[in-house]
Amino acid sequence: MSDVILETQSLTKEFKGFTAVSNVTLSVRRGSIHALIGPNGAGKTTCFNLLTKFLEPTSGLIRFNGQDITREKPAEIARRGVIRSFQISAVFPHLTLMENVRIGLQRKLGTAFHFWRSERSLRQLDARAMELLTEVGLEDLADELTVNLPYGRKRALEIATTLAM
Repeated sequence: MSDVILETQSLTKEFKGFTAVSNVTLSVRRGSIHALIGPNGAGKTTCFNLLTKFLEPTSGLIRFNGQDITREKPAEIARRGVIRSFQISAVFPHLTLMENVRIGLQRKLGTAFHFWRSERSLRQLDARAMELLTEVGLEDLADELTVNLPYGRKRALEIATTLAM
């Protein structure tokens, strides 16, 4: 297995004559932390939108685990594990932290649309949800309503739910 999990070659995005991302070639090593930095308007968000397929590239190539994913749909990319969080908090404010993370885990059960099932059927996800909350330092707040959290902790919760997916 390669140590590169995500890579691009000459990734470009043009909008009616304006080039927002130009010939980006990058390699993200498995298990490492990388940053994409630059001033406002430099194309950072556009680059992330390309990687997660919220936008289609004008040209170039995107590979995940060595497989070309350039033409895949956003849902296919997410199922592979390429998921992003957004600048604006995207959590369910009137659910607990535990419930928020369980929603991310629920897809793996294959019961995501079984709305008639008892909440007890989700209890099997509690241990993993607690592990994820612990990873982001929120284990003591598992039963707290998300609406009561300060912004920074909501961001940590988003990381936990993103990891759950």
